[in-house]
Amino acid sequence: MSRFLESPVVGMAPWIVFSLLVGPGRFEIAVGIALGASLVLIGLGRWVHRGTSWKLLELADVVFFAAMAVVGVLADAGTLRWLETYAGEVSNLALTVIAFGSMAVRMPFTLQYAREQTDPALWHTRAFLRTNYAITGAWGLAFLVAALAGGFGDLVLHDPDNLWTGWIIQILAIVAALRFTAWYPEVVRARARGEAGPGWASLLLPLAGLLVPLGIAVLVFDGGVWWLGVALIAAGALLTKALRG
Repeated sequence: MSRFLESPVVGMAPWIVFSLLVGPGRFEIAVGIALGASLVLIGLGRWVHRGTSWKLLELADVVFFAAMAVVGVLADAGTLRWLETYAGEVSNLALTVIAFGSMAVRMPFTLQYAREQTDPALWHTRAFLRTNYAITGAWGLAFLVAALAGGFGDLVLHDPDNLWTGWIIQILAIVAALRFTAWYPEVVRARARGEAGPGWASLLLPLAGLLVPLGIAVLVFDGGVWWLGVALIAAGALLTKALRG
């Protein structure tokens, strides 16, 4: 628990939950869960790590979801329908702006979390800063992909609950960013020691393994393309075996 609360993932968790839950008839529930999660995670963080500073992402969590809750209460039926349809894209684009905006002002949002786990002597080293730029950029790209996928489902397919644009592509983007967040610092530390470090196979292995449950989901929820579900399961099994080899 302590390690999770020190990770930038804790600040992004409410946004991820919100973007995956929101949809027709679910706006109030999604906002309530996301706002509640924001407050609980901040409270836990202050209780476990007393004296820690406020993070940009934590403040954005509370402000954004509190504002969305107020708008949801005051909105008329037409505005509420718009929010139910597009709030997922709005939240993903907001996170994209936060990620790339924080890089533009030379304070990638992961830096505040990383400094609490790192010797101050390393805070201004090139490797430490480059690592945080890379991880923040990876999250910015992940949320941009999620926003584009959701937007395609809403604007082109006119299907906010489309399995691919509303779930699979967005989940894959988030999992890829999560895996990169864990993998890349290990690579940097290994290089600093003059060692080979983890290779690309270790980065891609969890993503290959995810193809199997995604294939099963396609078979269960999208029987019209059953062949794609079978292909995903086969590809996941074969890629997992190859990467482990």
